[in-house]
This record gives sequence, structure tokens and C-alpha cells, in this order.
Amino acid sequence: MLKSEKGFRDLFDSISDLIYTQDLDGRFISVNQALSTLFGYERDEVIGRRTTDFMRPEMRPFFESDYLEPIKAKGYQEGVTVYFTKSGEERYIEYRSSLVEPNDGDPYLSGSGRDVTERVLAKREIKRLQNQILHSQKMEALGLMAGGVAHDLNNILSGIVSYPELLLMDLPSNSPLRRPIETIKEAGMRAADVVSDLLTIARGVATGKEVVNLNAIVTDYLRSLEYQKLEKTHAFVNLKVDLAPDLLNMSGSHIHIEKSLMNLVINACEAIKGSGTVGISTANRYLDEPLRGYEDVRRGEYVVLTVSDTGSGISSQDLHRIFEPFYTKKVMGRSGTGLGLAVVWNTVQDHAGYINIASNDRGTVFELYFPMTREKLPAEAKQTGLTDYIGHGEMILVVDDEERQREIACGILNKLGYRAEAVSGGEEAVQYVKQHPVDLVVLDMVMPRGMGGREAYEEIIKIRPGQKAIIASGYAKTEEVEAAQDLGAGRYIKKPYTLEKIGIAVKSELQKKEG
Repeated sequence: MLKSEKGFRDLFDSISDLIYTQDLDGRFISVNQALSTLFGYERDEVIGRRTTDFMRPEMRPFFESDYLEPIKAKGYQEGVTVYFTKSGEERYIEYRSSLVEPNDGDPYLSGSGRDVTERVLAKREIKRLQNQILHSQKMEALGLMAGGVAHDLNNILSGIVSYPELLLMDLPSNSPLRRPIETIKEAGMRAADVVSDLLTIARGVATGKEVVNLNAIVTDYLRSLEYQKLEKTHAFVNLKVDLAPDLLNMSGSHIHIEKSLMNLVINACEAIKGSGTVGISTANRYLDEPLRGYEDVRRGEYVVLTVSDTGSGISSQDLHRIFEPFYTKKVMGRSGTGLGLAVVWNTVQDHAGYINIASNDRGTVFELYFPMTREKLPAEAKQTGLTDYIGHGEMILVVDDEERQREIACGILNKLGYRAEAVSGGEEAVQYVKQHPVDLVVLDMVMPRGMGGREAYEEIIKIRPGQKAIIASGYAKTEEVEAAQDLGAGRYIKKPYTLEKIGIAVKSELQKKEG
């Protein structure tokens, strides 16, 4: 008998699956070696303890209803549950327990289990990656839509932004018309800012990147009119700023990062009901292993911009949708457009960065991770005035398929002292340059009918090698723009045209020619 008992025990302990018996209250009567090893306890430490002693606290109340009662009612129960090992590690166990009712003893439970932790975590990771892919696809589709809408709006806004500038140049300083015309221009510029947000959502930063410092961006924002207005409307919100004195630089777009900071600070203030605190901080951070959070941040060297608040937090239902364009809890048109966080998300993506978020009922923290650079900041550019970009009769050819855009560009250039002519497409531009030398071409990049901007420039430089040009578009900067610049074209400017924007670009390119 002793020999057969030992053989049974050896067999019991040699099985790799978890084998156990329990009383009807869920206390372990016997366990095999595999179970005690997995749990990290000696066998004697497990015997006599209830299953709930090894379970997550939030699952313990369901032990009776989800485990014991079904077994007593139907004779068995199976499923997957989570147990804590002695070291605090979570293990997912797939189990099946049955009710045993012997003729000569008390009923008990007999069961087996298997560690399926790796399988469960793998499935969870696959699901997380699938959700990330779906989110990226959704953002890409919305971005394409936003880019098309922005292009059309820019064409419409050009007249509202550009004609007031031309009118103001001809009006005397005491004219009663100046104020209403300036109001029209300001309204147009605000609308152009919304279009700029749409272009950012379209996953294209319209301005070039240069070496910038987050501390300078934060300082510029805190001096801005936008922040001064926010201070007045949220007088009970206290701002705490903590900027790292040794902060490294990054390569980026100052205007887009400042806009992202502005959106985060506005949201942080509006999350606080009554009094509270909003924090802005910067830091250097080196990750020697990936950071698992809202996004997985790869290891590397980063500069981090953090905006925090002591508001009511973001619900788990909203957290995965907050970066979608037009998804907002605000009153549309009164306190927000639903584009603010979408701008943040796309700006960070365009800078090859990452976002991490922590939120609960005591507040929210947004961390923006940007890859750092050890390059130095560029020399500060001189302020330019109108006299700095006045022309001297140089011949400029404007190429644009929109009649209004041609009129506006030529009107501005003529006012600035240039001689401007216009054609309506790439083919006409090529023919014009064959017959008439020009000092510079203002070339629309997107002309759906016929030859596009990049293709037209390719043909033009065959006729006039080294022909100077600047590129204009209502879209964000694209690969076609970069291809034209690789061929020798100069600056890229984004519509709608303004006197300063087109004036500086033209003057800069002409000076290169003279040099």
C-alpha cells in the first residue's frame, strides 16, 4: 500500500499541469509540485488556504458566484482566472474543476489547470497593435479629407486675406474704412489658422523644421496674446512653470509645437472647475528601455514637454478617442473646434515623437517626447519691414490654375514694385518661358488639369537652366514639393498669399540669384 501510495505521489508530482483538490469552500486539500512551484510557495503553505488568497482583490467577491455555485449546480466549472505568485507576479491559469461525490466520504472538488499567461498576453498585445493600426488608419483617412478641405478653403480665403492688404496700402491713415477692412483681414487670418490646423491634421507640417529649443517655445507662448487672454478668462487657475536649465535642442517647427502647447494649456485650464493648478515643464530624458504607456516610446534620447492639470481627469471611454478630429466635449463653435488635440497628435507624429498620458480623478498629465539633437540653434534672424522686400522692376511669372489666385499674387507683386504676369497652367508656363526670360517663377504645385508644378519646373529648367522659382500651395508640404526643391526651386509658401509672405520669399530667392 505504501509503495502504491508513493507511486501515486510521484506520478501526481511529475505531471506538468497543475493538479489540485479542494473542499466545497475552495480550500486546497492537495496540490501537486507544479502548482506549488508556479505559485512560489512550499506545498504546506498552500494546503488549507482558500483560492481567493491567491487571487486579485477585485476578483475575490466573484469567487462564490462564478466558481463554487456553478460547480455545485452543474458538477463542473471551467475558465481562466488570474493568480498572484508569492513574488507578486500575475499568472493567468486556465482551469477545469469538477465536483466529486464519493460513497464513503465528503464531497470535494478535483481540478487541473495550465499556465496560459504567455498566450493571454500575446493575444492582448495583438489586440493592442490592431487597435493602434485601426487608429492610425482612421487618422490617415481623416487627414486626407482635411487636406482636401483645407486646399479649397485656402483658395476661398485668399481674397479675404489678401485684398484687404492691398486696399490698406492705398488708404490714408485717417480713412474711416481702415478699421472695418482691418477687421475683415483679421477674421480671414483667424480662419486661415483653422485651415492651418486642418493641414497639420493632414499629416504635413507646412513650414520647414529647424533646430529649436522647447524652453524658448514655452517662453514665447507665455508672452503671447493668446496666453494673456487665457489668463483673464481663467483667473483662478495657478500656473507653475519648471523649465530645465540645461535643456537640449530638437529639430522641429516652432509654430506647430507652440500651437500644440497652446492647445494643451487651454484644455488643461478648461478641465479645472473653480481653482486649480496647470503645470508646464521641460526635461531631458534618456530611455534605456522602451516606455510602455499611452504610446510605446522607443528607447533613446528625448526632450520632453509636460503639461499637467488638477482637473477632473479624462474618462477611460474618452481617452482612446481624444485625438480624433472633431471629437470634443466642448460646445462646438463656442469653446472649441474639436481640432486642438488632433493638431497635437499629428504634430508629434510629424516630429517622430511620442505621447504619454496619465489621467485619473485628480488630474491629467500629457508628456510629449521629441527626439533631441546636439546641433546648435541658428543665428537669430533680423526683423524685416516692408522696405526690405520691395522690388525693382524684376519680371515675375505667376503660374496658378485659379484665376483669383493669379489676380491676388500679381496684385501684391505689382504693389511691391515687381512686374508680374500670370498664366493658368504648367504648359502655358513652359511656352511663356521659351519666349520671355523671367527673373523668377511663382509656381502653384497642385494644378489638377494638365501639367503639375513639379513637372512644369522640370521642363522650365531644360529651357532655362538654373531658373529661380518659389513654390506655393494650399496643401501641406508634399514629396512633390521636395522633388521640385531638389531640382533647384526655392522656398515653399502656403496659401493664402499675404504681402509679407510672398514678398519675403520672392526677395530672398532673387537675392540668391544676385549672389
